[in-house]
Amino acid sequence: MSQAADKSNLIEKSAKSIFNLPNIITMARILCVPFFVWSLFAIEPESNARWFSVLIFIVIMISDGVDGAIARKRGLITNLGKLLDPIADKALLGGALIALSIHNEFPWWVTIVILVRELGITVYRLVVVQREVVAASSGGKLKTILQSVLIGSLASPLEFAFAPWYLTVESVLTAVVLVITVSTGLQYLIAAGRARQQRIKE
Repeated sequence: MSQAADKSNLIEKSAKSIFNLPNIITMARILCVPFFVWSLFAIEPESNARWFSVLIFIVIMISDGVDGAIARKRGLITNLGKLLDPIADKALLGGALIALSIHNEFPWWVTIVILVRELGITVYRLVVVQREVVAASSGGKLKTILQSVLIGSLASPLEFAFAPWYLTVESVLTAVVLVITVSTGLQYLIAAGRARQQRIKE
């Protein structure tokens, strides 16, 4: 086989790896994040039109589960997908929390704590992934679910429709999310430390 043919096959294989269905869904999810964030600024918090923001958020979250399921079922897990997926997740979480904080719908200090934990753990994973494998903490999925419920709740006009008692619900949910987010981050760091010590011993 000629060198040109080898190069052509490599390009074709690379293109298939990049533009498979799960990666396309993930890319589309990333492109939808700015529209969701824009809607939080463009629509007044008390307006029923805020349900449009919630709808965009739900679609993005559903697509997150769909691309992962397809990738696992069809054996389409790629390095690009592993890179893009956390970027999409953190872009959605960070964009939502920052927008809500700017709108005075969510405390800035809670936003900062959550983002420091999420971005810090994500960067750490990318740095150590080639050296050691650390299993996700047992509360990771619960954390993601509760964070999603909180953001969906904050994005909706429910607190204005059912004030003041609904504000208490959101306050309790915020406290639970904060505790789980921080605790799972600490669990991960402890597990990573143990994995590093084990690798050194070996």
